[in-house]
Amino acid sequence: MQTRWNSLVSPLMPDAARSAQMYAQLVAAYSGSGRHYHTLRHVQTLLNTVEEYAGQVEDRPVVELAVWFHDAVYNYLSAENEARSAELARQFLAHSRLSAERQARVAYLIECTARHTAAHAPAPDLDFFLDADLRVLGAEPADYAEYARQIRQEYRLVPAVLYRRGRRKVLEQLLAAPVLYRTTAFEQRFGVAARRNLQAELNGL
Repeated sequence: MQTRWNSLVSPLMPDAARSAQMYAQLVAAYSGSGRHYHTLRHVQTLLNTVEEYAGQVEDRPVVELAVWFHDAVYNYLSAENEARSAELARQFLAHSRLSAERQARVAYLIECTARHTAAHAPAPDLDFFLDADLRVLGAEPADYAEYARQIRQEYRLVPAVLYRRGRRKVLEQLLAAPVLYRTTAFEQRFGVAARRNLQAELNGL
């Protein structure tokens, strides 16, 4: 993972020490004791997805930076995780060679993950980024079940009755979306499986 980080950031960040410090900060954040799904493994999966679908990505450095920072701040009790993660990215990238417009796009991609199914102002790579973040919904049933278990672990301090109520709302909101995935490639590949998985989890609640 450090090799991937260095390959991405070294051409953009003149201060190697700042880059190394941020990498250490991100690793520590994603390795926190309360993390079970939103971990470095999730980051790695998204980076692999970017690589797999590289032909559909317009600005790969922007997307990969968004991947690294999008869950950097994660507190299940907070509604500001995405905004704070975006701000962390802004603070770091302010010292980079990345243009102001591309810095803003990194932050915007991150902020939009707060509401995957909402209508967002169009932006390059936004649809792909949101789809990649939800790829797990269309995983094989056993892998999806593991994802659902990990999410429950992250909310382990929430009483079961409250968790079921909140999780049911999330699942129903996703199922109510006309399409789960915004890009044709993801909808065709994962759409049916995602709805099957979501409905199975909902039924289990």
